[in-house]
Amino acid sequence: MKKLLFILIAFSAVLASCNDYETYGDKKEKERNAVAKFIADSSIVVISEDAFNQQGHTTNLSRNEFVKLDKTGVYMQIVREGCGTKLEDGENTNLVCRFEEFDIMNDTLSLCNNRNNLTYYGKNLTAIPDIMKISRTSGSYTASFTSGMMYSIYGATVPAGWLVALPYIKVGRPQSADEEYAKIRLIVPHSQGHANASSNVIPYYYVITFQRES
Repeated sequence: MKKLLFILIAFSAVLASCNDYETYGDKKEKERNAVAKFIADSSIVVISEDAFNQQGHTTNLSRNEFVKLDKTGVYMQIVREGCGTKLEDGENTNLVCRFEEFDIMNDTLSLCNNRNNLTYYGKNLTAIPDIMKISRTSGSYTASFTSGMMYSIYGATVPAGWLVALPYIKVGRPQSADEEYAKIRLIVPHSQGHANASSNVIPYYYVITFQRES
């Protein structure tokens, strides 16, 4: 009887373990649900790429429009187009990036470098912008972080989702009071995120500004 009881307990433990196991498909479904909830809670209006193109590559801020990019699954809002010029084909340069990273799945701010009320090892976060080394070749972008918070926490690899806005924004440095640097908002699925996002199937929301370092 004791032996039978032990077997039943062990079998129950195995069943519980199996029930707790999440497949990759389960995690992707959770991600889709989390993104859908975030979009609904944020009153985001999703538009198609066709509509985005017809609007001259703009998103209507008064309607809180985000375009869903079919190829990547990234949702993008262009808050400010920026000043100066876009990255030109064959150009290699450094961009200064300031950002907020919000973990959609766990509903929390996970990282940023644009808040002057927060510090990192005693240093104000606004003094630690991320520097992105980037090049454009035949319309394709390759980039790596060389310093900053993203570099310190996640390493040199730039999330692919960060690069989707570059064909549509100017990355110059403001030279007068009426000029502003580029600003975008992104919802980045795990497949276009950093290694932590990819391995844990976590979508992130970003607010990012870009400008040339010099």
